[in-house]
Amino acid sequence: NESYIFLVFYLNLVMTIQIKCFQEIIDIGYRVYHSYELPWFRTLSWYFLVCVNYFFYGETLAEYFGALVQREEPLQFLVRYHRFISFAVYLAGFCMFVLSLVKKHYRLQFYMFAWTHVTLLIVVTQSHLVIQNLFEGMIWFLVPVSIVICNDIMAYLFGFFFGRTPLIKLSPKKTWEGFIGGFFGTLVFGFILAYLLAQFQYFVCPVEYNSETNRFTAECEPSDIFVMHEYTLPFTVQSILRWKTVTIYPYQIHSVALSTFGSLIGPFGGFFASGFKRAFKIKDFADTIPGHGGIMDRFDCQYLMATFTHVYIASFIRGPNPSKVLQQLLVLQPEQQLSIFNAMRDRLRDRGILPPAATEAM
Repeated sequence: NESYIFLVFYLNLVMTIQIKCFQEIIDIGYRVYHSYELPWFRTLSWYFLVCVNYFFYGETLAEYFGALVQREEPLQFLVRYHRFISFAVYLAGFCMFVLSLVKKHYRLQFYMFAWTHVTLLIVVTQSHLVIQNLFEGMIWFLVPVSIVICNDIMAYLFGFFFGRTPLIKLSPKKTWEGFIGGFFGTLVFGFILAYLLAQFQYFVCPVEYNSETNRFTAECEPSDIFVMHEYTLPFTVQSILRWKTVTIYPYQIHSVALSTFGSLIGPFGGFFASGFKRAFKIKDFADTIPGHGGIMDRFDCQYLMATFTHVYIASFIRGPNPSKVLQQLLVLQPEQQLSIFNAMRDRLRDRGILPPAATEAM
């Protein structure tokens, strides 16, 4: 169905970008440290990439598609022992690295071992957070990505027309005028985009597997942050706008927080990348995009933004998810499910939520 197609498309897109970014950073280390004679270096780098992706995608499968897993016997085994299998696979790579150590290259080999693992931390871990955001609802993926793109464009335009004061030595072309103009422009853009997307169930509902229909769906009762609320404006604002109240989606307020981070802190991901490239005396991560460098040159701020979005959702948005709880219950043995049912029945009876007559009937 349509939800499944778009989900697969975005997952493949994230995976493709992740692999390309990983390749670009590994290639830099390969060239800079003259690692051409190191045994198994490239092979082990890609092996560890596969290991880490196996771990993260397995965790995602177990967390979001428990009902689907229960229908497939092989998947049940893989999910049940997923972490042990992941560790065993990684351990095999670790042992291969130790066996590949050559006396005259000890220090260089450990440099590259660390280089690979830091690259995995920067690229793969944060790519996993992008996927986690995607499963919270398409809006948590599209809005942060669009905010970073908008900030780049706004900062460029304001800097081009009004830029006079240099912002940071790492990026000589960046100006305070562009930085500040980009901030306000992005706030307005994020607020409007949040309003437009929050109206559609397709964007606000997480994609879930429905075991009854055997389909992936993006249908739900929108949470409170996607329902219009009336807010009373501060007195100072009332005197200026002549409005006492305003009716907006609560998500638009959250979009202001996302836009603020994307405008004020997000660019530091780009500054970090600029410092990295200067340290190794390279202009771009690669030449994948003619005139614009590599994929990593385009996504240096996106990864930082995705991490913030994930932390923001976990801290201020996400609450108990009945669907996930139900999926976990379905994994249990029948006697365990019955025990939980009886405990819940007694608890609801004690709280007066379940009428005694209904309890006795049950």
